[in-house]
Amino acid sequence: MKSIKWLSLLMACAFSFATAAWAGETLEQIRKKGFIQVGVNGSVFGFSAPVKGVWKGLDVDTARAVSAAVFGDPDKVKYTPLTAVQRFTALQSGEIDLLTRNATHTLSRDTALGLDFATVNYYDGQGFMVPSKLGIKSAKELSGASVCVLPGTTTELNAADFFRSNKMNWKPVVIENTAELSKTFFAGRCDVMTSDISQLAGIRASGPNPKGYVILPDVISKEPLAPAVRHGDNQWKDIVNFSVLAMINAEELGITSKNVDQMLKSNDPKIKRFLGVTPGNGKALGLDEKFAYNIIKMVGNYGEVFERNVGPNTTVGLERGLNALWKNGGLMYSPPFK
Repeated sequence: MKSIKWLSLLMACAFSFATAAWAGETLEQIRKKGFIQVGVNGSVFGFSAPVKGVWKGLDVDTARAVSAAVFGDPDKVKYTPLTAVQRFTALQSGEIDLLTRNATHTLSRDTALGLDFATVNYYDGQGFMVPSKLGIKSAKELSGASVCVLPGTTTELNAADFFRSNKMNWKPVVIENTAELSKTFFAGRCDVMTSDISQLAGIRASGPNPKGYVILPDVISKEPLAPAVRHGDNQWKDIVNFSVLAMINAEELGITSKNVDQMLKSNDPKIKRFLGVTPGNGKALGLDEKFAYNIIKMVGNYGEVFERNVGPNTTVGLERGLNALWKNGGLMYSPPFK
């Protein structure tokens, strides 16, 4: 009998620990202070940069989607601009609650750094940008070039691997701050800039002469960019994860910020569950049942967010490519909301 009692006590303790680990503290702390502290880049047009005093970009809208899910208001966010070197320490230390700063999901970051990554919000790859006047057509023509690169990133290692594997010399020009690195490149103090192609496009769009620079066709890496949270709070990770997925799922279901109110009247059970007409999803996350509705109404689906920030009709001018829905040949895919 004693052994049975001890076994029951042990199971109860294990259940309590599991429940506590699932519940976490991040959401409770965020609700108490009334906002989400979010780490962003701060100087990449189209992804996260202040425009006339208002933060805008795809990564900013990702943070706004999480805020809409938690508060029913997309603007309960305070932004902390961070360098590539600062970003993970800020998250680990609790200075920020969420990182939406074009961070590549890698094995070492997911393990050794104690981070958890949510669903990818932009599939990217590393490339090279050069002045058009140089007439360079391929990255394999860059032997001996001076290359502007950020430290503490996958970019620096990828560039070193690329030049080494192609038996080419290079001269890295390492500057920690993206804005300063851009100024160095546009001032002609390095021949080439290397970074994620999306970041190069954003930097070019906000530069002094966008038409004077070309992004070479070479893609030398895989860079799945995703929001990140601290490891160990499953509930907060789930909330961030399904906030991103809600935008993707809405696009697949044909739900936009303009028709979402009409979609509340749909008889499609998938749409009714997704928008909270049929309850369950909100409770499972510890959120209001209308969390997905609020995201789409206030921020938009993934296609809307992409098009207004970085799409072909913006100065950034990126095609959907890998970031198209899976049924359109891309990688954007959401599990069922049920």
